[in-house]
Amino acid sequence: MQPNSMHETRSAQPTKQSFKRELELFGEDMGEPLQINWQTYDPGAFHDEMIQRPGAPRATAHRLAAYLESLNHKDLEEKKVAARLAIKTMGISFTVYSDGRNIDREWPFDLIPRVMPAREWEVTRRGLEQRVRALNCFIHDVYNGQKVFKDKIIAPELILDSINFRPQCLGIKPRYNVWAHICGTDLIRDERGRFMVLEDNLRVPSGVSYMLENRRVTKRVFPELFENYDILPVTEYPQELFDMLASLSPRRQAFPEIAVLTPGIYNSAYFEHSYLAQRMGAELVEGSDLVVENDHVYMRNIGGLSQVDVIYRRIDDMFLDPAVFNPESMLGVTGLFKAWVKGNVSLANAPGAGVADDKIVYTYVPDFIKYYLDEDPILPNVPSYRCFDDKERQHVLDNLDKLVVKPANESGGYGMLMGPQASAAEREEFARRIKDNPRNYLGQPLISLSTVPILGNGAAEPRHVDLRPFVLQAADSYVTPGGLTRVALVKGSYVVNSSQGGGSKDTWVVMG
Repeated sequence: MQPNSMHETRSAQPTKQSFKRELELFGEDMGEPLQINWQTYDPGAFHDEMIQRPGAPRATAHRLAAYLESLNHKDLEEKKVAARLAIKTMGISFTVYSDGRNIDREWPFDLIPRVMPAREWEVTRRGLEQRVRALNCFIHDVYNGQKVFKDKIIAPELILDSINFRPQCLGIKPRYNVWAHICGTDLIRDERGRFMVLEDNLRVPSGVSYMLENRRVTKRVFPELFENYDILPVTEYPQELFDMLASLSPRRQAFPEIAVLTPGIYNSAYFEHSYLAQRMGAELVEGSDLVVENDHVYMRNIGGLSQVDVIYRRIDDMFLDPAVFNPESMLGVTGLFKAWVKGNVSLANAPGAGVADDKIVYTYVPDFIKYYLDEDPILPNVPSYRCFDDKERQHVLDNLDKLVVKPANESGGYGMLMGPQASAAEREEFARRIKDNPRNYLGQPLISLSTVPILGNGAAEPRHVDLRPFVLQAADSYVTPGGLTRVALVKGSYVVNSSQGGGSKDTWVVMG
């Protein structure tokens, strides 16, 4: 089992001397003094979620805007230093893979919270629950019955030839017929402020720990603001996650044994694996900590072997069980898949759930909602062009300078073409890729993402954002109020991923 050093990391508190020294160093790097003046803040043609137009905050953000504007440059500098020290003290980091090296970096955090009204979020919440229900119906149908093919809602070859389709899962019926228990759905707002779904993440969605830590940092830095706003809490997520996982246990007992299966300390999301295991009171394990005997899974510990009921796995399908998937995997457990098939252990997310974590399948989700639920989609998709379709492919090829082109199964912003910002050579290379493998690509218009203010160089400056709420589903559903806001820290950039220079901020869903 993995040692968890987070307690030791968190126990160190910044001293007055360290704060003073940080403030001095920070001041040397600051450039011009920080001061917020909403009269000079201009998001231009974009929908800004905090300021409607220069000097005019939106109703939900009015008190926050007034408070921030009342702070002088020394106050703001001290707040920034306090956030930086909190992130250091709490050990919040992420890993970037660069030139074959693993580089641990402090979490890039912006102080100004993102604010949205609860009445608006309620509609979004219902839309997310609806979407995940339909996706689970689709996954279950693919592995049991395949009515969706017979009724010609989607062509079978698009699924059966997918790199994420697992024929080993045919005929399996997991508890509640749910395959994707944890989903991170990426949302954006368009120029009218309307939420749209950008993509669904159903394999091993990450980022929820940063959502939770963003809230803790903000409470440390701006405790006074939480007295003036009725903000929906996000801190119950670990308990909600535990309860959902516990409901999957094949053994009926009050406290089933739950384990978080991690690839290990060198994984980019290891901070999150450790964090969630600690918060849930679950065991953090690697594959070598587990053994399968008589089709049951056991965890090695000092007292011998103890049975594991539920595994929240944070490794990909192909590494789960070398007897079934990749025979060279050193990360999984031989016999794990058979134990799951026999119902002696539950896996979340289930193997095979990734068949719906595909950007081509994404384009069919509105059809799945109508087909399986007989409902109209609450949240729209971003308009998309499927390159396997001759007519739509030609449209993409003719408009590469205007579109964003994405591969079907990449994540983290990798492998895509930002047409309006790409060179002629890059567009030519993507045209070749599309022609060689049209199933693997789709095109989308470059949506004018909404903006929110960040503390920039001496002032508040607008930056583009997206949002990743997290949805849990078993017998019931749960959606985080808000989610992980990712922000493009570079002016004019649409790239919000932390691995590519993006940052994050706390997200407030506000009552009243």
